[in-house]
Amino acid sequence: MSKNIVEKIDDLVKIRTVLCSVSDKTGLETFIPGLVAVNPDILILSTGGTYNAIAQILGKKAGTCLKQVSDYTGQPETQGGLVKTLDFKIYLGLLTETYNEAHQNDLKRTSALAIDMVVVNLYPFSDTVAKKDVTPEEARGNIDIGGPTMIRAAAKNFIRVAPVVNPLSYPTVLEILEASKGYLSLRDRFDLSKKAFEHTALYDRAIAGYLASQPFSSVESCYTSGE
Repeated sequence: MSKNIVEKIDDLVKIRTVLCSVSDKTGLETFIPGLVAVNPDILILSTGGTYNAIAQILGKKAGTCLKQVSDYTGQPETQGGLVKTLDFKIYLGLLTETYNEAHQNDLKRTSALAIDMVVVNLYPFSDTVAKKDVTPEEARGNIDIGGPTMIRAAAKNFIRVAPVVNPLSYPTVLEILEASKGYLSLRDRFDLSKKAFEHTALYDRAIAGYLASQPFSSVESCYTSGE
């Protein structure tokens, strides 16, 4: 059992830094401007298509509050975009605890920011494998790694971080932020954490179910030996 038992936290956490990377971009056109309206000094970190969508939504305002994850971490995306968010600075920012002196020293040492909200949803794996004649290799290539990892890190650290995984939650989250002048409470974050773990559980269940249904011959037939 971990010896790191947290006892002191802040009930209210101001949303200053947001990490946003979504497959389903529904609702971003109102949610993102809403976040900026609540806190004009907010910083939104993003990648790929989500970054482009937010830049278009915000227009000129994007120059002051939107940053590519690769510019933040100092690490370019791998060719093909396979690795974008799996970086020490990202996970330190997600998992850091406010009253943990070692964590705070690590933030200073790496010039990292505490990330207060993660807006991430996952492409439904079941849609991928429902396509006609999809191969196990095509299915394997569409297994998301960074997304579930970000969601799980944020959901685990609900004592400080708010994971938002469903566009249907955007209006409620904005309503709370507007009423509280940019803060979310422990209750708010805990409720979002429960939804986040349900999201990743369903995703993993879809992958496990698909792999269990595949005979080894269908897997073997996708590849030629490199030996």
